[in-house]
Amino acid sequence: MNKRSVIVVALVAFIAVVGMLVYRAAYAKQAPQYRFVQIERGDMQSTVSATGTLGAVTTVSVGTQVSGQVANLLVDYNNHVKKGQLLARIDPTLAQQAVTDAEANLARVRAQALQASRDEARNKQLANDGLIAKSALEQTQSAYVVADADVRSAQVAVDRAKQNLAYTNIYAPIDGVVVDRNVNKGQTVAASLSAPQLFLIANDLSQMQILAQVGESDIAQIREGQPVQFTVQALPSQTFKGTVQQVRLQSTTQDNVVNYTVVVSVSNPENKLLPGMTARVNFLTKSANDVLKVSNAALRFRPATTASTTTTTAAPAQKFGASRQRSQQGGTLYTLDAKGQLQAIRVRTGVTDGSMTEVQGKNLTEGAKVVAGMSQLTTQSAQTQTSASSTPFQNGSQQNSRGPRGGF
Repeated sequence: MNKRSVIVVALVAFIAVVGMLVYRAAYAKQAPQYRFVQIERGDMQSTVSATGTLGAVTTVSVGTQVSGQVANLLVDYNNHVKKGQLLARIDPTLAQQAVTDAEANLARVRAQALQASRDEARNKQLANDGLIAKSALEQTQSAYVVADADVRSAQVAVDRAKQNLAYTNIYAPIDGVVVDRNVNKGQTVAASLSAPQLFLIANDLSQMQILAQVGESDIAQIREGQPVQFTVQALPSQTFKGTVQQVRLQSTTQDNVVNYTVVVSVSNPENKLLPGMTARVNFLTKSANDVLKVSNAALRFRPATTASTTTTTAAPAQKFGASRQRSQQGGTLYTLDAKGQLQAIRVRTGVTDGSMTEVQGKNLTEGAKVVAGMSQLTTQSAQTQTSASSTPFQNGSQQNSRGPRGGF
């Protein structure tokens, strides 16, 4: 390489270094731009979310205890029924024949028992007169006992046959609404092993319940009597209310997640809610009324350096409720003082809903602006400045410069 080339390379390197210094000085003079949010006043609620299914409080499956062909269907879907109302009939032909046969058998054994009774009385008199042996008397007495037992057994058979005949009429066991019908007229049902379901009756749809699945990490926050709000997909613009009725101890495990069933009592006076609807449930675990609150982005914001910031310590927080005191934690908010420098304010945090958090501290007022993050332009400038500081003329070590964190 000749002397002229060396001079050109050195000149280019000198211009690059000067340009970098000028570039960095220009960005150093640019004041950082911040994004602000206001401290607001209002109510706060902390909730636990879960998914559940709506259903009637009492649901009864109506079956049949006898087999046969469905002769009549007297109700259909959505029909309101009263307890004891006839719902359907199974063909009674075979059951009626069984009753007739049992009654005939009863008449026969009664006649036999009557004859045995007469024989026993006659032989008893003969035995007293010494005309027959004692063993003959004992035989007639035994025959009478057996005949009497046959009468009782035949009477039981008659009662059973009549009961089976009565079972051919299917009655409603409760007041309610027919929500399911599983048979049609003319269909044959078999009750040999188990009672087949003919109808499903929901007791009272004006009072319903939600069976919600709550994970083990949140179940400790759920208790009986707790207020609940929920929505359903069919009515997304409406919010319904309920109350925790029961926290069942039996757990279920699915995909290595342990869940517990929470029963939520729901009032449904307008019958807008239907069995089987999926409900998105929010359990109200904590609440605070008329408190100062701020966006969580402001509590997450941290400046790149705290050397130029001043700190204001929060005054002792006012007393929350007993349950809220246990949830209080510390936090820091940042504002700008008269000189444009960041000023840190220590605060106590309370109830949070995931986007806003209750705060208490000195010099906190409704409407005050606090820093929530850096503007996009300032962040890009800091990143560009960091990139520009890495040149071939630096030492082997490279500075690790992180931009300011904040925002969402």
